[in-house]
Amino acid sequence: MQTPADPQDRHEYPSHWEADVVLRDGGTARIRPITADDADRLVSFYEQVSDESKYYRFFAPYPRLSAKDVHRFTHHDFVDRVGLAATIGGEFIATVRYDRIGTDGMPASAPADEAEVAFLVQDAHQGRGVASALLEHVAAVARERGIRRFAAEVLPANSKMIKVFTDAGYTQQRSFEDGVVRLEFDLEPTDRSVAVQRAREQRAEARSVRRLLAPGSVAVIGVGRAPGGVGRSILGNLRDAGFTGRLHAVNQAFPQDLKEVDGVPAHRSVRDIDGPVDLAVVAVPAEHVPGVVTDCGEHGVQGLVVLASGYAESGQDGRARQRELVRQARTYGMRIIGPNAFGIINTADDVRLNASLAPEMPRPGRIGLFAQSGAIGIALLSRLHRRGGGVTGTTGVSTFVSSGNRADVSGNDVIQYWYDDPDTDVVLMYLESIGNPRKFTRLARRTAAAKPLVVVQGAGSAPQGHAVRATRLPHATVSALLRQAGVIRVDTITELVDAGLLLARQPLPAGPRVAIVGNSESLGLLTYDRCLAEGLRPARPLDLTTGATAADFHGALAGALADESCDAVVVTAIPTIGEGAVGDAELAEALRSAAEEVPGKPILVVHVELGGLAEALSAAGRTAPQASAPPERGDLPRPAERPPTAQTAADRTPPPTTLHPCSRLIPAYPAAERAVRALAEAVKYAQWRREAAEPGKVPEYDDIDEKGTAELIGALLERGEGLALGVEETCALLGRYGIDVHRALPAPTPDAAAGAARDLGYPVALKATAPHLRHRADLGGVRLDLADEEQLRRAYAELTELFGSPEELRPVVQRMAPRGVDTVVRAVIDPAAGAVLSFGLAGAASQLLGDMAHRLVPVTDRDATSLVRSIRTAPLLFGWRGSTPVDTPALEELLLRVSRLVDDHPEVVAVTLEPVVVARHGLSVLGATVRLAPPPARDDLGPRTLPAY
Repeated sequence: MQTPADPQDRHEYPSHWEADVVLRDGGTARIRPITADDADRLVSFYEQVSDESKYYRFFAPYPRLSAKDVHRFTHHDFVDRVGLAATIGGEFIATVRYDRIGTDGMPASAPADEAEVAFLVQDAHQGRGVASALLEHVAAVARERGIRRFAAEVLPANSKMIKVFTDAGYTQQRSFEDGVVRLEFDLEPTDRSVAVQRAREQRAEARSVRRLLAPGSVAVIGVGRAPGGVGRSILGNLRDAGFTGRLHAVNQAFPQDLKEVDGVPAHRSVRDIDGPVDLAVVAVPAEHVPGVVTDCGEHGVQGLVVLASGYAESGQDGRARQRELVRQARTYGMRIIGPNAFGIINTADDVRLNASLAPEMPRPGRIGLFAQSGAIGIALLSRLHRRGGGVTGTTGVSTFVSSGNRADVSGNDVIQYWYDDPDTDVVLMYLESIGNPRKFTRLARRTAAAKPLVVVQGAGSAPQGHAVRATRLPHATVSALLRQAGVIRVDTITELVDAGLLLARQPLPAGPRVAIVGNSESLGLLTYDRCLAEGLRPARPLDLTTGATAADFHGALAGALADESCDAVVVTAIPTIGEGAVGDAELAEALRSAAEEVPGKPILVVHVELGGLAEALSAAGRTAPQASAPPERGDLPRPAERPPTAQTAADRTPPPTTLHPCSRLIPAYPAAERAVRALAEAVKYAQWRREAAEPGKVPEYDDIDEKGTAELIGALLERGEGLALGVEETCALLGRYGIDVHRALPAPTPDAAAGAARDLGYPVALKATAPHLRHRADLGGVRLDLADEEQLRRAYAELTELFGSPEELRPVVQRMAPRGVDTVVRAVIDPAAGAVLSFGLAGAASQLLGDMAHRLVPVTDRDATSLVRSIRTAPLLFGWRGSTPVDTPALEELLLRVSRLVDDHPEVVAVTLEPVVVARHGLSVLGATVRLAPPPARDDLGPRTLPAY
């Protein structure tokens, strides 16, 4: 960290402005404030800038900086004069500064809210998106210091810099005078500026992952001289997979005269390698990793896979070691997978990378696989790779990442890569924790709109060593928000693979209607029952009897697929006497040919002890001949520590990745419940895709007083932070958003209760508001429909006799509301996930059973409609068992108004409306609480940054 040396600096060094960013080409740079200690760095940087770039910056030949210039550009007050630098390896590659100016264009201080901004980027780093990243960060700094507008003067020939400003998406004005283009733009984020920022983020992060997964050259550091050990195993895995790039073995203990290890060029250091190294796999103990990182950084390595343990998973010292590892790697612009990683795999024909501890290369396919845990990664690869057992048949992997401690590259980065990866159709992820739920749900929503994203979510905490805000939301709430974002949430890795195989092999169902055909009545009925349990709409099973032939299956399946009342087909099959391998192949071909005749609907097979059928179904989709084995790198002996396997060279060869649309593999499941659960998830996901195409809108309401609410909140917050509003303040605040709360008058004595009732008008309710009795009508703390003063005084006496003095009970009197269904509406600002709106029925349904539904704010009209219908007890709102349906449109409008309130005013950090009585016509809010506080920083609206340490 830098420290300012000028005693005239008006503010302490703003360390929170420091940030690591991913650049357009996937490399990283560090952005930080410039201080007086940077004089030599600035001079060195300027000497490496071309005369043309200097001319564009100063509008005149400017070969060198004077001592006065250096002092000016390195001494800042961090308020009116700010300079930021982008650095790699500790050296400047670009700078930006702003100077606050008044209306006359001269230097000024607050309240002046305009500043002049200027950039200078080293020529060697132009085109990497450095200036765009610096603009995002200096704009955020300026907003923090009360500056609302930037002005920049640019020569017309400096088209690159003009493009940086115009492409940023801010609202701007352009003028031309005296041969100079003057650009003025507001710094308030716009929809376009946020969209531009996120598009740049996606391209940069995807490119950074692509550099790791598709390297042109790989160095394995820590390769043992004798067979055995992790490094030697990784080298063998890379070699045996047929890696298409250059491969190097590195160990500082190699003899000087050693030229090769297992036919791979050997080196004592990465620095000794002639030519670039894109990826280094670091297989040395943790204590030796810093030296390796330095060597890699000095050689220009782009990324690291660190296998060593002994980092954040091992305690406080390990966490410190991990933070230093990330800082060191980012200093050189490198990204890290790991530490404590299992490795990475890319099965593409032009890469064939197995930089992992998996002894066999997975078969190529269309599934992207991410796992933090190496053990889980092994299990997932095995299930997708093997023939027989579990979900049978084979399905391949496009890419695999096991991130270990995910100190740098995380699931968010890999989602960015898979989003537009043409080789990946389905994404499967095992996440032990979600470090940044707000960003993850944003990326997941965008990705799920293009391809299925299936997730097993653990209940772990944020990654060790990460400086991220921890979510306070319950695990179930986070899961619900993931589903809202289109994520297919499953509970086990078995379900993860089950759903993934179906989605990778079959089209999405158009609806929940399921046909069931098979040769076992019992298995068909079991499948039928499971469909009902999963919310599907199955037709009665068609029993072909145990004597059914392959032709019978073909005809029944073709008929079901042709039926317009069917959206998906489950085929059930049990073995028959005398059926052998040939029969299995015939049945598989019959099913495949029927699917080819009537394409477009998903087909699943539930089989019992028909391993041959599953094999045949998998093979039936292969319509092209297998390619030949990859060329060998000479006569390379297999490392001695690698156990022999039954996999042949042909098995390691990728099958064709493009099949005829009708030749999709048909997934086979050994149990009806697994097949039906996978189908149910596919149905829900397909429905989400259809709804996501028309996401709804956030309605406007003419009676909302946004400006007046902001003024009221500002006045209230002057009292202090963490303010719980009183009754009158709560009613006034909510009333400005069209939310009327029934008045509840305090009743400390029977006479006060009678007076309150006269003011409100009979009939009234008498309620105890003590914490242990609040909203607990079941305990007797509420008396309803009190028609006159006599009934009121009697009820008052009963309450005080049962529960104690009025001081303990805190009784209130409230006018009776129309009868209806009691509900609860809550909104909360979570520091990690953002604003969340929740809804449920009041009482036991929400408190005991946890029957609440959740949506991220802002909520659209479609979100509000689905929110009301998402709870299990929703039928009570719609006339269950002959009851009167209630006014759900009024309830949806209330939800939308609460959403608008917390979205427009993030200082409203918590709102609870309970109970909300929804009647046949209209609703009544009988209780409300509001809490105000300075809002947590919206890091998703700030400049792009990597997680801090």
